[in-house]
Amino acid sequence: MAPPKKKPYLLRHWAIYSMILPGLLYFLTFKYIPLTGSIIAFQDYNIFKGVFGSPYVGWKHFENLFTLPEFFQVLRNTLLISLYQLAFGFPAPILLALLLNEVRKLAFKRISQTVLYLPHFMSWVIVGGLVINFLSPTIGLFNDFLEWLGFERIFFMQEPKFIRSIIVTSGIWKEVGWNTIIYLAALAGINPEYYEAAEVDGAGKFRQVVSITLPALLPTIMVLLLLRIGHILDLGFEQIYMLLNPLLWDNGEVFDTYIYRVGLLGGQYSYTTAIDMFKAVVGFILLMGANRLSKKTTGNSLY
Repeated sequence: MAPPKKKPYLLRHWAIYSMILPGLLYFLTFKYIPLTGSIIAFQDYNIFKGVFGSPYVGWKHFENLFTLPEFFQVLRNTLLISLYQLAFGFPAPILLALLLNEVRKLAFKRISQTVLYLPHFMSWVIVGGLVINFLSPTIGLFNDFLEWLGFERIFFMQEPKFIRSIIVTSGIWKEVGWNTIIYLAALAGINPEYYEAAEVDGAGKFRQVVSITLPALLPTIMVLLLLRIGHILDLGFEQIYMLLNPLLWDNGEVFDTYIYRVGLLGGQYSYTTAIDMFKAVVGFILLMGANRLSKKTTGNSLY
């Protein structure tokens, strides 16, 4: 008598594999299907004719990207703000996590973490209003402090030279506490015996941080840094839109607000879709390059 035929692997484990269906449906519906709309970057899209009725124009809108001076101004603003965030915003949660990790009073540590997490739960509408009021030349606390020191009041939200610093600083204040969670979780996984052995060998706190803590955090730092590099042209819309006004466009407008202003309000859907595709391609190339570089130099990579 022949042995019973064995079911295929997927049929035998269908219950486990079915758990990925919600995730697949989410990505299919909200990530992959919308990608098909990118075809309007190669058309003179007319909202009344639709995708199938609008004429194709080839690379016309991509050529426009590199001929309009306005595009390079927005590209410069986006790169500068993103690099400032990378230089000041990325190390901030690492430093904060290292400091919190050294706090031995549990009650103080929990209260500090709660206070630091709170800004993350506020919307940019609230945070933007707080920042504008805080810097107000008439009622702003910061200007009151400057006046108390003997300086003149400054119209921060009317001076283009301040807008990049305001964007970077407000972003750090809002998210630094929340971003420490991942680093604190990684720090909790370090074996305490390493620190005990280091103390026996006479290593101080600074040496322990350099020789034990930072090497243990390096894989986490590299993964988050690579993901950040992949979004270097993607600064988000809400924060900058809330802080921006026409006086600050020269130094503060980035791709996300430019796409909204020119694409949605100005009706240039094809041109701004081409900009969005440009952002995606640049982000993809940077991510691939940084991932390969990280793999060769540190051994850590996304894949």
